[in-house]
Amino acid sequence: MRILSVDLGTSNTVAVLSAHGMPPRVVEVDGSANMPSAIFAGEDGTIMVGRDAERRARLDPTRFEPNPKRRIDEQTLLLGTDVVPVNEALAAILRRVLDEITRQLGGEQPDEVRLTHPAQWGPVRRNVLLSAARLAGIGSSVLLVPEPVAAAAHFASFPGKALAPGQALAVYDLGAGTFDVAVVGATQNGFVVLAEDGLPDLGGLDVDQALMVHVGREVSHSDPQRWQRLLRPESTADRRTRRALQEDVKAAKEALSRHPQTEVPMPEPFKDVLVTRGELEGLVRPAMLRSVELLSRTLRSSGLTPDRLAGIYLVGGSSRLPLVGSMIAEKLGVVPGSLDQPETAVALGAQHVARDGLSMRTQNVEGQVAAGASAPFAPPVATVPGGYPPRPGYPQQQFPPQQQPAPSNFPTYSLSDQAAPPKKGGRTKLWIGIAVAVVVVLAAGLTFFLTSSSSVQTYTADECKTPGPADSAGLTGCMRQLAGTIADTGGCKPGMGNGPAAPAQSLGATSTCSAPGRAGTQVTYVQGTSADELKQYTDGLLSSAGGDRTEADWAGNGLKGRYSSAAGQTSAVLVFTVSDRPLVGFIYQLNSSDQAAATTPGTLADYFEQSVQPGK
Repeated sequence: MRILSVDLGTSNTVAVLSAHGMPPRVVEVDGSANMPSAIFAGEDGTIMVGRDAERRARLDPTRFEPNPKRRIDEQTLLLGTDVVPVNEALAAILRRVLDEITRQLGGEQPDEVRLTHPAQWGPVRRNVLLSAARLAGIGSSVLLVPEPVAAAAHFASFPGKALAPGQALAVYDLGAGTFDVAVVGATQNGFVVLAEDGLPDLGGLDVDQALMVHVGREVSHSDPQRWQRLLRPESTADRRTRRALQEDVKAAKEALSRHPQTEVPMPEPFKDVLVTRGELEGLVRPAMLRSVELLSRTLRSSGLTPDRLAGIYLVGGSSRLPLVGSMIAEKLGVVPGSLDQPETAVALGAQHVARDGLSMRTQNVEGQVAAGASAPFAPPVATVPGGYPPRPGYPQQQFPPQQQPAPSNFPTYSLSDQAAPPKKGGRTKLWIGIAVAVVVVLAAGLTFFLTSSSSVQTYTADECKTPGPADSAGLTGCMRQLAGTIADTGGCKPGMGNGPAAPAQSLGATSTCSAPGRAGTQVTYVQGTSADELKQYTDGLLSSAGGDRTEADWAGNGLKGRYSSAAGQTSAVLVFTVSDRPLVGFIYQLNSSDQAAATTPGTLADYFEQSVQPGK
């Protein structure tokens, strides 16, 4: 049987083929095991992929998209003057892989194709992937495999690493575009995802951007106008120069995984910049800390402790950063491992997943067959492994391994369920659900009324001179006064989040929250012991954003101070300080290409005054 597995990644795509009784092997496309997941839309309507796309990008960067997977939630891509549907962009990548496989198989197609995807992808995203497979001409059986399940299968394929039923493995997957973490358990016939989580705003691309900002701080002072042209290219020549610099910055990042220092070649008139591994680690430590903390929380939610794991497996090209392994070992007391090339582990592991032994803990999944898909799909069967600790809300009685029923949020996928007529009593359940929903809404409204009508506890300047005890969200009482309603509604977590340009653990208590009504933006609150230190740090954030600034006074929740906002091509920052105490907050946003044009210091200031300013 000929089985093709494809890991369509954010930056690179890896394909693995097993055929003619031979063990699985990584297929080289265009002479390399890693084919860039890049596309170029030609003026004649053709879509080039991989290295061909990267070469054409030098001629017209506006028609180039290096990371189409990162834009899977968008329906279309604007490349040059052409509009390209996202599923067609992904289909072009899969088609190039299929063409190479067909060539190597003497004109025959694989009998089965396995496509991997992040564990947190819901039905909509998975259907986009299936639609792309259909458009690519994949007419054989298609199986979707969650990436952590594939990684666990790859881990277990090594001698001495097999996972017995009841054992579990933590998968730390740091790719180019996203970070995903999962705890995967072994069952009698396969694997089950016990817990998963992720950070959509953390990946190798964000590390590249942090290093780019650092390099800019080193050289931009010599010719600020030329640097701004480089960040905001207006001509084809400027776009080519910027793309070349981005590639050099990425290469420098990769070199620092192997060497203590390296140089970033800079375009004229700037001098080359020497960067060290220590400098890079200082830039990305806050972001990496977020990933390690999420790994720890996900592990706790699975009901397991680090000492009960079979291991922590590092996959994804960005997990090569030495800092990753050292921070995990420091936080969890377990030294993580990478048994193979982290870029190929997922595609190789998908070959070892049994068709009837795949399950994952995903809420509200309606099935994994795209509407209208021509390819048949063998749905995975959900099982619950024996030997795992009971989890809150799950039945805790013991069952023989062969007879354990799945909890309610472990869906059993069945094609027959798709067309099954509704059972009697369904309408009664609906009315019960509506009644429950009404009660929940009324309760939520009452809670909101009581919360919004209550006064916020205030503190004097003397009480806020030094950080007091912080709660589970990382917030002290003084920080809660500054955060206002965001403290309770923003999903706040301890730490600096993914954004600051330098580590800030020494500044004091820190907490990062989601910005209300603004996806991909965060609000961080810091309470220290020195207002001067906080100002020095936040001034650095404003400088890293660049561009013009907007400043004004603010007041609320018994506090007053001043805010300053700056917005550049790559990021936007608004810092709001408190005049009489070492307390500060800042809004931080990493800009995509469309956000860069839409976000100005003025619009960010308006957002602060309407949604973030205490007392609003």
